Amino acid sequence: MRALLALIVAVALPAATPPTTDDPTRPTPRARVGIWAPAVEAAGESFSNQTVRHVVYASSGGWLPRVRVSNLRGTTPLVVGHVDLAEQSIGGVAKTGSHRRVTFGGSGTVTIPAGEEWLSDPADMTVVSGQNLLISIYLPGATGPSTVHPAALTDTYVSVAGNHAADDSSADFSTPRRWSWFFLSGLDVASATATGTVVTFGDSITDGYSSSHLSNRRYPDYLARRLAAQPGGPKLGVVNKGMAGNMVLRDRTPAAGGRSALNRFDHDALGLPGVRSVILLEGVNDLMADVTAAQLQEGYRQLIAKAHARGVSVYGGTILPFGGASSHTAAREAVRQQVNTWIRTSGAFDGVFDFDAALRDPADGSKLLPAYAHTDNLHLTDAGMSALADCVDLSMIGT
Repeated sequence: MRALLALIVAVALPAATPPTTDDPTRPTPRARVGIWAPAVEAAGESFSNQTVRHVVYASSGGWLPRVRVSNLRGTTPLVVGHVDLAEQSIGGVAKTGSHRRVTFGGSGTVTIPAGEEWLSDPADMTVVSGQNLLISIYLPGATGPSTVHPAALTDTYVSVAGNHAADDSSADFSTPRRWSWFFLSGLDVASATATGTVVTFGDSITDGYSSSHLSNRRYPDYLARRLAAQPGGPKLGVVNKGMAGNMVLRDRTPAAGGRSALNRFDHDALGLPGVRSVILLEGVNDLMADVTAAQLQEGYRQLIAKAHARGVSVYGGTILPFGGASSHTAAREAVRQQVNTWIRTSGAFDGVFDFDAALRDPADGSKLLPAYAHTDNLHLTDAGMSALADCVDLSMIGT
């Protein structure tokens, strides 16, 4: 078992001492773990004198949550006037009495330089595994293009004007039309049960594209629920570092997939509290760009080496079938088969989850089972997302 390293890449002001660290009703925490942390890119929309309210899904429970506010891809300083963390009642409505103002070094306001992320002080709050939380950010001045996760698969609420971060009601927020998370890149908690964080790393399949909107049916969500439900074995926070359109080897524009896996892996996979293991499912977009099997294998080796240098295990997921998709060709299928054989047999990974074998159609191995295939024959239905999570051996990822 590789040593657990609690690596935090974010630049943060000194954290204020939380008022509840000596609460006798709370057991001694075993670890601080990531429970939500989207990949972020550049060139999101701009805001001015507006409050942005996000819905986030807690993959694990704990207390004393910290919020990571991100200006990582910004080009100007980001002025943050108010950050609020609350329990969701329904939609953009907060549960009365659940609001906690999030501070940074004891201050309720903060200016984050371009290219940086700041981690908040711990908030006096208990988080329950599987619940939806609201994180609201008041942005008093013009922000410029935001640091963003484009495909949140949930509604984000934006006020017409003013500071409404601590409102219970969503009456002063516009009808949700945004499916993105803005200026946020993480939420972690102190936990007495979880021993670390598992990172699900990949492209649109990991990101949850084509899963049901507003329902937390991405494969990492199903994986988190499996971990939470088991009576014994590892308890882990799960974070989803999928980015739609992402490639292992090549950078793309922010809207088309952003920085390559090689260029974002240190931040997205290794820059989290308590990271213990990474599940890597990525490569289909590289196949569509006609890379060779040898090139993709070398990319995987570089990712594995980065993780191993930090004491983090990497589990390889075989690339899913995409026969019937508009981008599928016989030549690309041949490369997929070569890459999957290498993933299974090379010994380069710390373990393998054979997603391809579990989800392919026995009648035609180049295609997904019909029950798992979205209409584009590339992405997954909710049943496919659940089946993907079921492939993960829980006893492996906790080591």
